[in-house]
Amino acid sequence: MMHFSRAGSTSRMALGVRCAHMAGRFTVAGFILLGVVASQASASAFDRNVEHYRTQIAEDIGQALSGARRLRDCIAADDLEGAKKAWISARGGWERSEVFTSGLVPELDEKIDAWPKSTTGFHAIEAKLFGAQQTGVQSETDALIADLAELDAKLRDMPLPPQALLNGLARLAYEVGESKSDGGESRLSGTSLDDMRNNLLGISQAYHALFSEALAASDPALAAATQADIETLKALLDAPGLAAINSSHLRKASEAFVITLASMAPKINLQKPVLEEFGK
Repeated sequence: MMHFSRAGSTSRMALGVRCAHMAGRFTVAGFILLGVVASQASASAFDRNVEHYRTQIAEDIGQALSGARRLRDCIAADDLEGAKKAWISARGGWERSEVFTSGLVPELDEKIDAWPKSTTGFHAIEAKLFGAQQTGVQSETDALIADLAELDAKLRDMPLPPQALLNGLARLAYEVGESKSDGGESRLSGTSLDDMRNNLLGISQAYHALFSEALAASDPALAAATQADIETLKALLDAPGLAAINSSHLRKASEAFVITLASMAPKINLQKPVLEEFGK
């Protein structure tokens, strides 16, 4: 048996305490470092997703701009039917991009798509083309092209923060059920149902490009519920015409989806969408 002096034993005990304390500090530091690394990895993944989404909405805005330019050519040729088709084509690209436009460029969104009181943008042109059956919309079309071109240029390098995009996604989902189900937005052209379908395509596009991967990793059950909400809205919009849509069911489904998005937000380190901004 080996014998140690009390002094030596005390010294070794103190050393052990210091080592344990340092180990604890290293463990805490390790957890902090791992958290930082995980956060950076998450941010990096989102950055990649944002650039993918930027490419998608650039295509949609490009379609809107191309359609508006064809509209200008048809107007110059006094081709009413061609102008109507060009307007409808431009409209589809625009409606899919509204997750981005409503959340990040509200001033341009208002100029391009003011409704129901519209003196510029799509609906001012719609009133003359489809309502009055006139092609005298040169100045309105020039303004629309200029605004869409500005939007296209802004999109190329502007920041796309996730919170603003989530807000835009939730706001558009709410709008589909609340302000668009009762007669729709594009009544004169008869394309309100297409507006809503393109909105939903844009919603689905944004969700899958930006948030679905992170949510599936954080809460698979909630990810499945979110996808189920999208499918429910899709089924409700799969109707032969706007009159065949059950507006009450659509409203409830859109509200349920917004609630699901609010539940999703903290799972992916975002704030819940601000509900009082909806419906403005």
